[in-house]
Amino acid sequence: MFKLTFLGTSSGVPTRYRNVTSLAIQTTLGREWWMVDCGEATQHRLQRIPLSVHDLAGICITHVHGDHSYGLPGLLASASMTGRKRPLIIIAPLAIRAWLDATLLHTELFLTYPLIHVDVNSAEVVHQETGLTITRHALSHRAASVGFRFAVETNKWKLDKEGLLAQGVPSGPAWGQLQAGKDVALDDGRVLRSSDFRLNRTERAAIVVGGDNDTPALLEQACAGAQLLVHEATYTEAMLQKAGPGPTHSSVQRVAQFAQSCHLPNLILTHFSARYHHREGMAELEAEARLHYSGTLFLAHDFDTYELDAAGGLSKTDALKPD
Repeated sequence: MFKLTFLGTSSGVPTRYRNVTSLAIQTTLGREWWMVDCGEATQHRLQRIPLSVHDLAGICITHVHGDHSYGLPGLLASASMTGRKRPLIIIAPLAIRAWLDATLLHTELFLTYPLIHVDVNSAEVVHQETGLTITRHALSHRAASVGFRFAVETNKWKLDKEGLLAQGVPSGPAWGQLQAGKDVALDDGRVLRSSDFRLNRTERAAIVVGGDNDTPALLEQACAGAQLLVHEATYTEAMLQKAGPGPTHSSVQRVAQFAQSCHLPNLILTHFSARYHHREGMAELEAEARLHYSGTLFLAHDFDTYELDAAGGLSKTDALKPD
């Protein structure tokens, strides 16, 4: 029901193999997709994946720090220069709106489409449409930060084959007509109404994407009933202790312990300090995570793609490899 593609998985600064934070989110509702955070050069990453900025429904910004937002002006400008016309939703702090307004003014950037700004602090429900609800949840960081919960609901139906067999209607052309929504007149005079042989099924799934946050437990409400948490894991616990007090980031241990306590079936860690951007460093992070979490675990790399199905199963598809 969800497809997630990581466009950047580094914290603070980009490195040769990891760009700063951005995540593309697709759903089974249609072609439209969403972005969470837009670090510098995100538009370059988009050129490497089969997603069009013209199908981008909206961008959710977790907080004002540059590694989560500096890519916005360039992305907006390129969308305009390639002919975008439909409105674009920006769910972000008011400071992001003020910064974008100043940038558009002082760089003489005239967009070919309207921006619809939603103040991330205006309400818990920041976007709602048929089948999709996005809520925001306050976190703890140096700057005001939030996490986003994406909840999807789809209604599907299938043909009641057992019911048809019980009525003495074997598999054949009549089944195809009923599947197509047409009523069927049988040779014996009976009329089968398509609506009488529909089995309705509602599928639901929810994911939570955290911004920078030193207290994972703040997402407890958001994670209730969710199948996946995506959360920053900037340091190991030992390194976080060395970083000193004050609202900063999470450690792998803290996120893993929180996910375990909430019985979350799936966890993806991201936003790693550049000090871990080598095989040994990532192995250290993974070892700490697996010590405290027993569910399905992934440590994201740039261009990794994951799919979450209606049953809550998470799988990783082949990733594009950086140049």
